[in-house]
Amino acid sequence: LMSPSFTHLRRCIYGTPSELERFRQIVVNNVLATDIFDKELQTIRKNRWEKAFAKSGDNAGAEESAEDAINRKATIVMEHLIQASDVSHTMQHWHIYRKWNERLFAEMIHAHKQGRLPFDPKAGWYAGELGFFDNYIIPLAKKLKECGVFGVSCDEYLNYALENRREWANKGEEVVAQYIEKYCKETSEDEGGDDKEGGK
Repeated sequence: LMSPSFTHLRRCIYGTPSELERFRQIVVNNVLATDIFDKELQTIRKNRWEKAFAKSGDNAGAEESAEDAINRKATIVMEHLIQASDVSHTMQHWHIYRKWNERLFAEMIHAHKQGRLPFDPKAGWYAGELGFFDNYIIPLAKKLKECGVFGVSCDEYLNYALENRREWANKGEEVVAQYIEKYCKETSEDEGGDDKEGGK
């Protein structure tokens, strides 16, 4: 973005050093928002959400300016938008969710085979997805609905998340068995082929 070829784009995004600083802060903040395993960041985001969307009777934002309140709300909404984009397949039709869930499984199996992943992903895949829906996806979809950023579409995203969770609870173990048959069997055969080549 900072290369000469993007000069005109940069002029559309910001016009002063302070606007550049603000833009950079927004980009960095949104990238960090995709780190869902950092508990400290999660706590900060949770507190910011509660302050930004405090009920009318709360005094959380009583002493801040209207501009600060708007900026805080915009920041937290952008964080949740980027988080939703990161896991958007979980809030779409079951077949879309299955497609990308399978691709992630295959990618992680491959990483484990190459020694880049210290644990075997197939062992906890079924239960892990249930926990992911319960502790992250469904609460995220509810927050998107609460802030109303997508309008009536928020209901659709939440409904898809809930339905995919139900489908996974009912069919997930069978689905994981299919994954294992497809990807782990190939892994075993590849490793066996390497042994045979070494014995020649």
